[in-house]
Amino acid sequence: MTILEFFKNDRYAAFSGIELLEVEPGHAKTKMEIRDMHLNAGNVVQGGAIFTLADLAFAAAVNAYGNLAMSIETSIRYFKSTGAGTLYAEAKIVHLHKKLATFEVSVTNEKEELIALFTATAYRKDIPLNFEK
Repeated sequence: MTILEFFKNDRYAAFSGIELLEVEPGHAKTKMEIRDMHLNAGNVVQGGAIFTLADLAFAAAVNAYGNLAMSIETSIRYFKSTGAGTLYAEAKIVHLHKKLATFEVSVTNEKEELIALFTATAYRKDIPLNFEK
């Protein structure tokens, strides 16, 4: 199984219309075309939808190292709202240790404006994922 096939099993992200564009150890990028289902009562993208977009980028980037990793801490800050277009999340490694990995994920729109900043730390388990290249 490839890492892209593995993350097709993320049923919530798939249900949310999130696409995994790029993935390699320490880096991943996701995309979400904003649809009506993503909007809150104020007609802007609901914070949970933005969080899910960033979380999938983080999960892909940390699990791409080849061992199962689970989030132990996350934080998100929202800077700008939007109600239409496309959002992207790009995860980048900040610090990698044998058991812990910390990432920063920037969420931007198609104009490359910063919408939110997500930070997360994962616990890296001793469970190999054995991805095919």
